[in-house]
Amino acid sequence: MQRYKAILQYDGTNFSGFQLQAPQLRTIQGVIEKGLQKMSKGPRIIVYGASRTDAGVHALGQVIHFDYPTYLAPEKMRLALNSLMPLDVEIKEVQAVSNDFHARYAAHEKTYWYRVDRGKFVNPFKRFYTTHYPYPIDFSRIEIALKDVLGTHDFSSFAASGNQVKNPVRTITQAQANLDNQNQELSFYFTGDGFLYNQVRIMVAVLLEIGSKKRDLHDFLRLYQVKDRTQARWTAPASGLYLMKVHYLKKAAKSD
Repeated sequence: MQRYKAILQYDGTNFSGFQLQAPQLRTIQGVIEKGLQKMSKGPRIIVYGASRTDAGVHALGQVIHFDYPTYLAPEKMRLALNSLMPLDVEIKEVQAVSNDFHARYAAHEKTYWYRVDRGKFVNPFKRFYTTHYPYPIDFSRIEIALKDVLGTHDFSSFAASGNQVKNPVRTITQAQANLDNQNQELSFYFTGDGFLYNQVRIMVAVLLEIGSKKRDLHDFLRLYQVKDRTQARWTAPASGLYLMKVHYLKKAAKSD
């Protein structure tokens, strides 16, 4: 068996998330496994993802690994898989890796991007790829609040009810925002050693409320202390979230 690492991008609009679920639900894992099975003409080949993105969430740099029964040159594997992918999934890169590589457990950090449409009305060409937030925002308040996101914190208040992780402590190494007035967009970027279920989307919701003066400027510090999900209130929609990159400490590819 040869293990492969692949980097892919996808439009999550018409998927029920990454992870394989009920047979009638369309998932990223499902369409890739279907393609691999068609290629190998054998039993199921299990695909493991670095991040189990939710329904409607997009990816520019999702990482997967799988064990294939025979060796194919990485570029041939990429071309063959792409020929079997639907139009909303693309395999960007394939590497042959050692059998101890694991897309999820070997990941060191992940970077997420969240897009907010600031237009007065919903842009029909952005509605599946941003969240619409037309309310007045003081961007300087968001920049100040982002400093409270950096570092190691207990993110219990930022985990959705479906979170099954026992340890809610995470370290955020990048928390930035960019305001693009020309395109009427606000972007958030977060890099961390891991994220709880819906954590990024809940953090964005809190930041937007801070920017709109619906919360105290340093409300993140209070939310870390109370450890109460209900006090973080709403969750920003999945449509604005993108998995940008999965970071690994060393190259997983085999050396010649």
